[in-house]
Amino acid sequence: MWEGYLQAADDFIQEHEEVEAEIVVDRFHVAQNYRGAFDTLRKKEFKRLKLELGKESYDQACKGMLWLLRKNHAALKPDEQQRLRTLFKHSPLLHQAYTFREELTAIFNRPYTKARAEQAITAWCHKVKASSVRCYDRFIKTLQRYWHYILAWFKREEKHLYKLKERMSNSGQGR
Repeated sequence: MWEGYLQAADDFIQEHEEVEAEIVVDRFHVAQNYRGAFDTLRKKEFKRLKLELGKESYDQACKGMLWLLRKNHAALKPDEQQRLRTLFKHSPLLHQAYTFREELTAIFNRPYTKARAEQAITAWCHKVKASSVRCYDRFIKTLQRYWHYILAWFKREEKHLYKLKERMSNSGQGR
């Protein structure tokens, strides 16, 4: 989502009529952005907890949590989920931000059409804005700025789904 790259790509497309292309911001660049926002909050909350909790309580709640917080929730083992619950008792704000992060990741992992993705992401933005979580405010502005390019990723996914369905349909016809 670098302005210079997007402008150069757009200029190239406009200057070459023979080129049929659409600029797409892939989900990995989007995830890098919102996960970075979450990580900034994590650092802030860990600093706060270090001051508020005693050393022993802080160590129990926060030590070794970086990778658990970065891991997709569905991939966590039961003992890791318990460790997260313990941390979240000390930081409800971090819990809410984590939940929002996981929800947005789920949207990008689903085979949504462009229209359905637009609905889901819009609803996610409204929910985040209505909450007390502020770490995603800048990300939401970036999302809105590059809205068309980000939603184009789902259009790309739509084409892949159509081709997959077509292949499955065609393979069944020969039997």
